[in-house]
Amino acid sequence: MARHAGVSPSTVSYVLSGKRSISEETRRRVRASIRELGYRPHAGARALASSRSNVLALMIPLRSGIAVPVVMQFAVSVVTAARRHDHDVLLLTQEEGEDGLRRVADSALVDALIVMDVQMRDPRLPLLRSLDRPSVLIGFPADAGDLTCIDLDFHAAGAVCVQHLAGLGHREIALIGSPPEVYARQTGYAQRVADGFAAAVGAHGLAGEVHPCEATADAARALVARLLAERPGLTGVLVHNEPVVGPVVRALRAAGRRVPEDVSVVALCPDEMAEHAEPPLTSVAIPAEEVGGRAVELLMSKLDGVPVPAATLLPPTLTRRASSAPAPS
Repeated sequence: MARHAGVSPSTVSYVLSGKRSISEETRRRVRASIRELGYRPHAGARALASSRSNVLALMIPLRSGIAVPVVMQFAVSVVTAARRHDHDVLLLTQEEGEDGLRRVADSALVDALIVMDVQMRDPRLPLLRSLDRPSVLIGFPADAGDLTCIDLDFHAAGAVCVQHLAGLGHREIALIGSPPEVYARQTGYAQRVADGFAAAVGAHGLAGEVHPCEATADAARALVARLLAERPGLTGVLVHNEPVVGPVVRALRAAGRRVPEDVSVVALCPDEMAEHAEPPLTSVAIPAEEVGGRAVELLMSKLDGVPVPAATLLPPTLTRRASSAPAPS
């Protein structure tokens, strides 16, 4: 390939690795030769030469109660960002805990790890702290010391939704939250939304409780019926459970409650879900693309020995749409 491009073998290597600055004219000539000759780097040879596999592990245990379509948005963003750095992604979805983490780390298959579905007291943390491979957590445990973590600020997200409803004059509200097993595992994002909701309810002097809900339409209908029977003054609902966002709105309407004239609904969900709901939902977006992309950037910096912040919390942004209005008089 060097002979075809009229350059030295080292120049071809630098163009492929990006480790040295090469003139644009030379780079174009080498790239043209690569295309013409159909060259593809041999992954095994590259790994032997560099002691790097150019593979990242993405650990997403698909546990009960997880909203898989939302999780896959994170996965796509990680894969897309990794490809920009010439890295592939090994997706690990089984619930293997520490054993799976050790198996992958000891295999030399991957250079670094991104870990999702982080629990407040995650049993994987001691091993992550001891590994000789860098890692980034999408999510925050209770003790994030010696770890690199990034996520939406879910505590602030819960609070900003309450503030929005309080500002519209709502005095009695409810959080329809994640499935019960998600809280039982003390999954970080769900627990922090609930904590932020409760703190803001107290700060604004409102009446409000957290209600876990199975991720089914039947469960949503049953919970809405119970809430309306037990709390006839309910006028505001925050939904943090993507599969039941639509069923909650439909259940309210079936019970004779108009949205937003009688009950305002706010959701914590991806923007496209909120935009295409009927009515379009006031929401705080789950920034999967940004979180996944920035997690990869943090990991690449760590692989290159560049210092990174230990904690990255993305502030929530509430977008008002047609599902929230002043509380009925």
